[in-house]
Amino acid sequence: MRKTFRYRLYPSKQQQRLLEQQLEECRWLYNHLLAERRAAWEERQESRRLYDQQATLPALKAERPSLASVHSQVLQNVAVRIDLAFQAFFRRVKAGETPGYPRFRGKGRYESVTFPQVPVGCKLDSDAKRLRVANVGQVKVIMHRPIGGTPKTATISRGSSGKWYVCFSCACAEPAPLPETGQPVGVDVGLKTFATLSTGAEIANLRFFRHEERALAKAQRRLSKAENGTPERARRRRVVARVHERVAWRRGDFAHQHSRALVNTFDLIAVEDLAVKRMTHTHCLAKSIHDAAWSQFARLLSYKAAWAGRKYVAVNPAYTSQDCSRCGHRQPLSLSDRAYTCPCCGLVLDRDFNASLNVLRLGRQSLASA
Repeated sequence: MRKTFRYRLYPSKQQQRLLEQQLEECRWLYNHLLAERRAAWEERQESRRLYDQQATLPALKAERPSLASVHSQVLQNVAVRIDLAFQAFFRRVKAGETPGYPRFRGKGRYESVTFPQVPVGCKLDSDAKRLRVANVGQVKVIMHRPIGGTPKTATISRGSSGKWYVCFSCACAEPAPLPETGQPVGVDVGLKTFATLSTGAEIANLRFFRHEERALAKAQRRLSKAENGTPERARRRRVVARVHERVAWRRGDFAHQHSRALVNTFDLIAVEDLAVKRMTHTHCLAKSIHDAAWSQFARLLSYKAAWAGRKYVAVNPAYTSQDCSRCGHRQPLSLSDRAYTCPCCGLVLDRDFNASLNVLRLGRQSLASA
């Protein structure tokens, strides 16, 4: 299995300028290779392959000496990114979709460089306090936790607020199963409460974005008053980015904490397989649904369950709120109905708790039929 570990970098001002220069050189190369592919098809009906473009890199470095400031494998990875973009484009075309053609990158729109063969070009010092980067030097790194596994690739990225990070993709050992607890759980996600468990427990919805809306509105008003292209506008843009970053950090920490608690406690975890993207189209609850980040929570729960040897089941959410968890009677409910009252068996339950029991039942049926 592969796991990714991200750490914060603290480059000096000179190192930051060198990293930004490398990003700009990679951006230029990306646009050049994209233009080459487009011209080859429009003029000669030819498709440029990955290895054809990688073979042109030595000639490009002779024409543009500044490319020599970037490690050769990083330049090769730029061609790989172009190739992956076109593979995704043609795959979606064949599937009957109407995807956008790969686009050119504007100034400041290329945010990362990848070293595909660690430790070539990028490696940690023995004391794990400095990261040696080709043509940049030793950059301070904060290793807040040890790396698990053998690093295979390293990606240095610049965040929207100007912070720098390094991500190591590591080949890890076999998963470490947790001891069995014999407890299953069904999870029903919602907006009134973030999640209701079939045990009766509830996870509160903290609404991170809602709490930051006033600060975000103030930062955006200040940004709108700054003149385009000025240093002041760049500073105010980073303030807006910092608010969004703060929301994302809090939401991610919340999802990590609760997904880990569920995986540690339960052997079987059944959740709803929600089509969140479709639910947010022209919907009055779109902002609240995005703020809850159900997809992020499900994704973290899925991989942590796999790593811990737990059973994770995503079930069809249809009628889980309308079916009686005791007798199976189905009756329609509106969003304002917060209690489920069954006219057949007399069951009276909280709407979300009833749904979580149905999710658990469907999860067990799914495992039994597998």
